[in-house]
Amino acid sequence: MDKTNDKTAKRNRNVSLSFLVNEQEHIDIKQRMEENGFVNMRAYLLKMALNGRIIKVEMDSVREMVRLLSNASNNINQIARRVNETGNIYKADINDIHNRQSELWEQVNEILERLSELK
Repeated sequence: MDKTNDKTAKRNRNVSLSFLVNEQEHIDIKQRMEENGFVNMRAYLLKMALNGRIIKVEMDSVREMVRLLSNASNNINQIARRVNETGNIYKADINDIHNRQSELWEQVNEILERLSELK
């Protein structure tokens, strides 16, 4: 038995899959296929079906981080105004900034941890 027949025997594909797409979806699929260096659509679709990933992004963590960042920015602006008016900065203000920065870093680390699990 030659090598060609051996490979063919191992790759016996006898189930057909098909689906319809609209024109824009077809254009988008072809564009992604070409961007990823594929010239054969069947090979691209098979690769994506077997090895592709669907990533569901949970936006709650990002929204919380944006909220914390907004709060920290507002507090820093208020402190800056007070320092410009009085020439003094208070220990409580510095502690507040430190605490908000810590909250932000906790949120960033949580997001990074989730992203690292996607590997």
